[in-house]
Amino acid sequence: MGYVVLHLDKSPGNETAMTAHIARTRMPPNAIPSLTCLNEELVEFPDGVTNRTEAIDHRLEHAGLTRKIGTNQVRVIRVMLTGSHDDMKHIVQEGRLKEWCADNLEWLRKTYGSENVVSAVLHMDESTPHIHAAVVPIVVGERRKAREKEAKEPGKRRYRRKSAGRPRLCADDVMTRVRLKEYQNSYAAAMAKYGLQRGIDGSEARHVTTQEFYRQAIAQQQGLQDNIGELLRIEAEKREAVERAARQEQITRSELDKTEAALKAAKGELKTERLKNSAAEVGTTIIDGIGAMIGTSKVKRQEQEIGALRQEVAARDESIETLQKKITTMQSDHSRELTAMQARHTAEVANSAKRHEKEVSLLKTVLLKAVKWFPYFHEMIRMENLCRIVGFDEQQTTTLIKGKLLEYSGKLYSEELDRRFTVERVTAQITPDPADKRKLQLNIGQMSFVEWCRRQFEKVRTAVRQPTHVRQNRKGMKL
Repeated sequence: MGYVVLHLDKSPGNETAMTAHIARTRMPPNAIPSLTCLNEELVEFPDGVTNRTEAIDHRLEHAGLTRKIGTNQVRVIRVMLTGSHDDMKHIVQEGRLKEWCADNLEWLRKTYGSENVVSAVLHMDESTPHIHAAVVPIVVGERRKAREKEAKEPGKRRYRRKSAGRPRLCADDVMTRVRLKEYQNSYAAAMAKYGLQRGIDGSEARHVTTQEFYRQAIAQQQGLQDNIGELLRIEAEKREAVERAARQEQITRSELDKTEAALKAAKGELKTERLKNSAAEVGTTIIDGIGAMIGTSKVKRQEQEIGALRQEVAARDESIETLQKKITTMQSDHSRELTAMQARHTAEVANSAKRHEKEVSLLKTVLLKAVKWFPYFHEMIRMENLCRIVGFDEQQTTTLIKGKLLEYSGKLYSEELDRRFTVERVTAQITPDPADKRKLQLNIGQMSFVEWCRRQFEKVRTAVRQPTHVRQNRKGMKL
């Protein structure tokens, strides 16, 4: 069992903007343009009055007010009447919407006076059907503040009072705390037969204004755009990091190849030097023997040269050992750096995947809300696909999706009959399906596109089946 929704709002300023919103001369972002044709004005305007703002002014001019209306005085009370979303949809499906509108209008006139209810518009182009009513607060009787003052000071002298039967413009008398509760009770009683009940008395829930709703929707959309931009930025950074890692790996491999080549060359030189060293040792042994026998100065000079060669070989061995240690250190550092880079890359990919899943979940939630808020969402996508198959271009499809009338000349294709029909200046329009209000249908002229194609095809078949008439001349010869 759902709840009734009754919201009253004072409006001391100009009502032109609100009238444009209610009359849909300025389309709000949460309205479905193709369903605007289902909106209905429930109160007939007086002669010469064309819109809601003029109706408010007409009531004020003909109410018989004797006091000038102040610039900050409330001229109209905006009343919004509806119920829980599912319950309102159920009322529409049962075909009781007209009865619901009539009961709402009867309650408004009984509560605020028939002449004071100057406008009541049914909106069907938003997610939940609702009524926007305009009530001019014209009252009669003694002012509430005067009664309260007299009750507090009963013996004080009073000036001559004006007639209590004269009409007054006074929103304070209409919207007292006591009366607001009475409105909620009486409205709930009037709507009880539709399965709607009064809300919780004293609830801390607060009404969200239309402006606040639009601001939140725009902020949420901007947040989604920012999140998408952030995801694209993170993806670009990861791509650059992978490219840098690949380049670094190529550079490291090149350095390793150079180092290995240098190591091979050093090993070759070491082998040569060792052979030389062995030859020098053999020569030294022979020279020592000869020197022992001869003892000449030439032998001593050769000994000094051999000693110098030995020192050079030792220095070369030390250099080769140092180079081997350096190569080992570089290989170890490269392995650690490569392992750390792979770990960072794996962590970044995991974090990115989590953020991506979170964003995808958020986008799915938003899409589900869009489908919930806009019941014709799927139908509009289906209609767009149908228009493209039939043969309309993108601009013509956009015009049809908006619910506007389109004049078309060209060829129309039927998937059911697998046939194209040439037409000249026919009218096309997308309207709600009379058989199922939850669906849309494409109309050609005054009939659905499917029925129109079948009739065209039947005309062609009939023309083909007609017998050919044979003419004869005066002499009886066939022509």
